[in-house]
Amino acid sequence: MQTALLLTHLARTKASVLGKDVSVAVLDAGGQTLVLSRGDGVGIHNTEAARRKAFTAASTKTATLTLARNAKSNPDTENLASLPELLLLGGGVPLYHNGKVIGAIGIAGGGSPENDDLIGRSASIPQADIIAR
Repeated sequence: MQTALLLTHLARTKASVLGKDVSVAVLDAGGQTLVLSRGDGVGIHNTEAARRKAFTAASTKTATLTLARNAKSNPDTENLASLPELLLLGGGVPLYHNGKVIGAIGIAGGGSPENDDLIGRSASIPQADIIAR
């Protein structure tokens, strides 16, 4: 749980550098929510969007910005967008530790899919390990 809170802090720090306040979700590899928080002034829909982005990244083991772009350009995968829990919108990033996906972080409210992706990528396990020491 401490790592999930630290990842949330790293994401919020990056968002603040960009002048954004965001919703953040951190899920474990089984899709269970560890942290779910909404920044002040962030639309309430962004909380669920952040959770679904994290769920999508954990479930597919792929960053949602990459997944969205690949699905849009590939007729074989474009139907992924119709699955109820998946959200093909940038901001979901799988979290790896020792080469295995151990969960994901989802960001919403950063102003664009690219910003959400950048903020999500700023929170990684190696960074959390360094700061925790």
